[in-house]
Amino acid sequence: MEEPDRWRHMRSAPRDGSRILVTIRPSEQGPGAVDLVYWSRGDRFGGEAWRSSDSVPGRIIAYAEPELKCWMPMPAANLDQLTLPSAWEGKDEEELDGSGI
Repeated sequence: MEEPDRWRHMRSAPRDGSRILVTIRPSEQGPGAVDLVYWSRGDRFGGEAWRSSDSVPGRIIAYAEPELKCWMPMPAANLDQLTLPSAWEGKDEEELDGSGI
């Protein structure tokens, strides 16, 4: 079984609408980055493309195939390694936002 947390070639990315992580190639518009995307078969808001999960009707963020370098499945939550921060032990809630300084 393949390791879920490694980058893979875009040609093997699932085109079934499931959300995946992708590496966006650096361009004149900025450095490379990671985004959460899904494959859209196209609808009244846009054609077939990789869409950012931040997309909403009327504001579609779509990526052309050459813009994406590689993909990775969404990592699974590991509840055994999930830790919560310690409780805050201050005396005055005003200290939380710095207004007590």
